[in-house]
Amino acid sequence: MAIGVAVGLMSVPAAAGDFIIMQSTTSTQNSGLLDAILPLFTAKTRTEVRVVAVGTGQAIKNAANCDGDVLLVHAKDDEEAFVAEGGGVKRFDVMYNDFVIVGPQRDPAKIAGRDVERALRMIAEAEAPFASRGDESGTHKKERALWRDAGVDPVAASGAWYRETGSGMGATINIAVGMDAYTLADRATWIAHENKAGLRVLVEGDDRLFNQYGVILVSPERCPSVKAERGQAFIDWLLGEGQAAIAAYRVGGQQLFFPNAAGSM
Repeated sequence: MAIGVAVGLMSVPAAAGDFIIMQSTTSTQNSGLLDAILPLFTAKTRTEVRVVAVGTGQAIKNAANCDGDVLLVHAKDDEEAFVAEGGGVKRFDVMYNDFVIVGPQRDPAKIAGRDVERALRMIAEAEAPFASRGDESGTHKKERALWRDAGVDPVAASGAWYRETGSGMGATINIAVGMDAYTLADRATWIAHENKAGLRVLVEGDDRLFNQYGVILVSPERCPSVKAERGQAFIDWLLGEGQAAIAAYRVGGQQLFFPNAAGSM
């Protein structure tokens, strides 16, 4: 069924079949970014972008199974491995933001500051409740790397103070609110999330909390069903005109993502 995309006072219909499937993360969807920028691409090209928003690990698995044309995720090592194994054509940096640790206003483990490794060690020492996504998402992969760097194995406390939700970022924040727990969140989802009751940002600004997003065309050689021309057109737009659209997107006056495609093209 054709769709209409608003362009000024007009509507340009996308022809039936003129669409691509993008496997992406919950953060790009839950933050509202994709709802803000994808209509701009559709208005220009009459190609609809249909988004499957899951954790990064699942998004990469879906793309490897030829379920999609484009991959937009945030786990660089896994993205590069996906390309190296022949699943994707080439990886490009698109944008970045950062992760934050949020937790109870009273901060029972006394973690507030910039040092993320110190914060995680103090959470473990205090056995303070921590809600982990536990879903192989990019955020979960980052969280596990940070625990390793801090010299802590939280999985040993699974079901005690360390709780794996198996859920997306928004749901995990809600669980952290309900448990009065700490959690690692991408800043974009945190800013856009409405239910923050009792939680606040406690750790931010550590370089180790950097969060890079990349985009990849799924290999048409591996997956003949890939709409390579339309998929590449979207990637070219995202790395070109789309950079301004990413920079312009704000929630409550705050910029959520910072374009940086120039260095990877």
